Parts: sequence; structure tokens; C-alpha cells
Amino acid sequence: MPIKADRWIKKMALEHRMIEPFVENQVRQGVVSYGLSSYGYDIRVADEFKVFTNINTTVIDPKNFDPRSFVDIKADVCIVPPNSFALARTVEYFRIPRNVLTVCLGKSTYARCGIIVNVTPFEPEWEGTATLEISNTTPLPARIYANEGIAQVLFFQSDEVCEVSYADKKGKYQSQLDVTLPRV
Repeated sequence: MPIKADRWIKKMALEHRMIEPFVENQVRQGVVSYGLSSYGYDIRVADEFKVFTNINTTVIDPKNFDPRSFVDIKADVCIVPPNSFALARTVEYFRIPRNVLTVCLGKSTYARCGIIVNVTPFEPEWEGTATLEISNTTPLPARIYANEGIAQVLFFQSDEVCEVSYADKKGKYQSQLDVTLPRV
């Protein structure tokens, strides 16, 4: 009999340190929810943000990224300007097993406010804190709450391990701890 998704995630988190820190139950009272859910894990956004600004009139270029394109903010609340975006990172550190792939989706609470969270999949054997892109698609400023839920990670386990993992490829975002800018 297959193990239920939430029990598998809990087992992997507690026995193999797949998610640290790990919250065993979903926390919901008075916050944007986070913690273990039925088929995934609701991740939190840390209190470190890079909010994009046009003060220096730089061009966003993934091959030659100008760090003057943003303002660093460390706060419990981050205001993302209208039609703009911010980079942030997860509170949680992940260690993805070799036979697992994840997909990360923004939470509906924020999506209903015009806030879109985009994160790439966490590949097999990737580890680190995830860098998040938080887009404000509205014509109004948007408030993001640090240390509360921002997105949900869904886990897909294969019956076989992958041939080449992210660690094998020596991926450029391996073991990142901070908000990490684009690398080529």
C-alpha cells in the first residue's frame, strides 16, 4: 500500500532533512498559511527582499545583471510597487532527493490580490533556499508578509533515480543561502 503524500513528506523532512525548518502542521490562524499540507508543503518568504527600482535607469539583463536595479529591504513587511516585482528567498532550506522533482506554485491568497510567485522546479539533488520572484501585477502597491506562506511546493517521487542530478551537473544555484541574482 502506498504511503500517503503528507506522511511521506513528513518522513523525508524528519529523517532525511529534506525541509529545514519543518513545520509538521499547517499554521493558519491570523497568517497566510504555511507548513505541511495534504500533498505538498506551504513555504514561507524570509524577511530579506530585493525590490526593483528605476532610480538608476538600468536595463534588466540576465547575462549582465546590474545590482543597482534594486533596493535591499530587511523587514517584516515588504511593499512591492505597482506593476513591479521583488526577489526574496524561502525561510526553508531544501535537500531534494535524487528520485524527486518539485513544482512550486503561488498561493491563491496572494494570487487573488494580483500577486504572482514564480519559482523554477527544484531538481533532483538540488539543495538550498529558493529564490522567489514576487510580481505585483496590479496598479496599486502590494504588501508581502515575511515569515508567512507565499507558495506551495508539490513533490513528485519517481520509482527510479534520475541519470544526472542537479548536483551531478554542478548547478549554478546549488547550496544558495541568500537571494541569488541571475547567473549565466
